[in-house]
Amino acid sequence: MISPRPSVAGPTQDVDPDGVAWICFDDPGRSVNVLSQDVLTRFQELLLAAREDALSGKIRGVVIWSGKEKGFMAGADVEAIREVDDPLQGETASRFGQSVFRTLEDLPVPTVAAVHGACMGGGVELSLACRYRVASDHDSTRFSLPEVQLGILPGWGGTTRLPRLLGLQAALDMLLTGKSVPAAKARKVGLVEKVLPAAIFREATREFILARIEDGPMVTGATRGFGQRLLEDTAPGRRIVLRQARKQVMKSTGGHYPAPLKILEVVGASLGRPLSQALALEAQALGELLGTKVCRELLHIYFLREAARKGAGIEGLETTPTVSRLGVVGAGVMGGGIAHLAASHGVGVRIRDIRHEAVSGALAHAGELFQKGVERRRLTRREADLAMERISGGLDYRGFREAELVVEAVVERLDVKRQVLAEVEAVVNPTTVLATNTSTLSVNEMAEVLERPQLLVGMHFFNPVHRMPLVEVIRGKASSPDAVALVYAQSVKWGKVPVVVRDGPGFLVNRILGPYLNEAGHLLGEGASMAEIDREAVAFGMPMGPLRLMDEVGIDVASHAGAVLHEAFGSRMEPAAALTALQGTGRTGRKGELGFYRYSHGKEQGPDPDLLELLELPNSANGPGADAIRARLILAMINEGARTLQDGIVASAGEVDLAMIMGTGFPPFRGGLLRFADELHPRMVLSRLQELEKSVGPRFAPAPLVEELARIDATFYQRYPGIR
Repeated sequence: MISPRPSVAGPTQDVDPDGVAWICFDDPGRSVNVLSQDVLTRFQELLLAAREDALSGKIRGVVIWSGKEKGFMAGADVEAIREVDDPLQGETASRFGQSVFRTLEDLPVPTVAAVHGACMGGGVELSLACRYRVASDHDSTRFSLPEVQLGILPGWGGTTRLPRLLGLQAALDMLLTGKSVPAAKARKVGLVEKVLPAAIFREATREFILARIEDGPMVTGATRGFGQRLLEDTAPGRRIVLRQARKQVMKSTGGHYPAPLKILEVVGASLGRPLSQALALEAQALGELLGTKVCRELLHIYFLREAARKGAGIEGLETTPTVSRLGVVGAGVMGGGIAHLAASHGVGVRIRDIRHEAVSGALAHAGELFQKGVERRRLTRREADLAMERISGGLDYRGFREAELVVEAVVERLDVKRQVLAEVEAVVNPTTVLATNTSTLSVNEMAEVLERPQLLVGMHFFNPVHRMPLVEVIRGKASSPDAVALVYAQSVKWGKVPVVVRDGPGFLVNRILGPYLNEAGHLLGEGASMAEIDREAVAFGMPMGPLRLMDEVGIDVASHAGAVLHEAFGSRMEPAAALTALQGTGRTGRKGELGFYRYSHGKEQGPDPDLLELLELPNSANGPGADAIRARLILAMINEGARTLQDGIVASAGEVDLAMIMGTGFPPFRGGLLRFADELHPRMVLSRLQELEKSVGPRFAPAPLVEELARIDATFYQRYPGIR
């Protein structure tokens, strides 16, 4: 697929001796192809010319392909989407893209989208407008329609054409989730007609289109059985599918996100209608969604993530070496999860622990995660086996000298971590970077025992490692820019979202989360029921309530973190009496099948009714009301978030918000903790905190930064803009 790169952003065309026009997208100014308005305009010009050439017999077929080595199309220009603030403007932009793809669809010769690498959003919609689609068998070849994750829907024909090609259920699976589909699955569901060898992809694509030209058309789309057709091609059947899909959307989103509901509305109204009418409904719906607050907030988060992915402001990132070998010390669940993550991305891993049982357990945990990947069809059996072969373990440090990075994940005790890190430093290469996976302990204090403290960085993964996207990269006083850059870059390569934080008690996320969890304990002690407390947090948009979260994390782990924060920050972080009393009961949460909730074989059975009497809690009839519960939980986090900024834990409001969303599931539709505070405005936040300080206690004393912002009439994002 090597071809001279064009000197312009728009696509170029070459016609081969067989009369096949090859339209190539290869923007020289970007690492990926993007369908901006200028690019689409140029594409339309080529298509109109191709139509004339086809009618005159000069060309017999058209192939759309990419000159990029690892990507077909990244989709629409998200920067341009962010500029749209008027529904009519959004609808007009949708109609323009639709018209370009209608021109492609109406060409009087066979058309083929030759997809090698990532094909996203508008790239998928372009491919749907072709008569045929072929994909390379390269691992990077994947199809996705991620628009729903930006609060919109595919507006260039994707919402309309995909159900007609794949059937209703398979199409909704892509439209409502934004998940990516590898080439093999794309073939299975009918999204592509052929999967071709990547090594000879252009030649195989040429053979495919010549066969279509000379042998005639082939059937495209999904092969559906009688039962599936009965369900999807009849009005009663469609209503059943759409009703079930809506129920699932409401369950997973709480109705906070309009895009998936609008997708269901458009798909339901479009099926069976002429294409022109369906496209009109799609364009109108896109315009409506682009004008919503949720869309603006999700776009805001998208750009925060992009800045983090690019490592904006991280010194030395461009010259960071690649990690090919990783050492992991500590073979618990966390160590096994880190090993699984690294091996999944092609890194060789050596696990070390002082007990054979622990090493075996970590290897078993990694193996279970790979097995789940196979069961969920995210991996083939061969891919899982090859990845597992990259992991080994033992009781010694064999192989650690070859590691470019070593992650320490032993028990959360400073004396143990200091001893282990000193041992590791003595056996590794003098350039090896050491990372401590600590959630509460000081990186600076660990560095004191090292001969090369500049090579120690915190690398705080959140549990479970394979699901939680955030990594806090903790910069100690001695941490060198190169060491920080290596840990940061590796986090990105492993698909994580890193945020650099300064060393300090609780770092960023746990420090903000601490007052939130503690306030739940105070509310419990004042008579609020467990169900009420968790219900109000979920109603706000949190993925689970604070009491349920403590069960998930482990009550023992949460208590330890709370003790660290109390020691560091004094009375305002003093553990609530109800939480202190709970520590003496031996309950650990889900892992022990008993916490605030009861569990049976890992499944929640509801709040434990015995807890009220056990902790001698007051009757909930006289407890705080719903509004008070919600206000106290969220304002506790906002106030501490302000303190982390004024203490220099992070440099920007965006970093606080990105970390809270990626590390705790703070509701994305609200844009982030401090973005939500800015919507309230710091003057309102100050007023509410002052009321709570008087009525509840000094732990709600407003942070000096909140007072400052209220006084100067500024927001968090104005005072602390940007993201490092």
